[in-house]
Amino acid sequence: MKSIALLRERATRVMPTGSHCPASGLWSPDSDPDAVQVFAEGSVLPAYEGTPTVWRRRSTAEVPA
Repeated sequence: MKSIALLRERATRVMPTGSHCPASGLWSPDSDPDAVQVFAEGSVLPAYEGTPTVWRRRSTAEVPA
């Protein structure tokens, strides 16, 4: 059962500041979708420019050139 819960958590694509990153990859804050940062699984998602935000997981296809 634990592995099913972990898979569901890793599929989460939206997490607020202060949450643990569910999966390594590219993430963008809602306040600036063109800003892309890389976070490792388990790291704490930070505030963006001093303001709490919601982070969205990005695929490489979504990242602006």
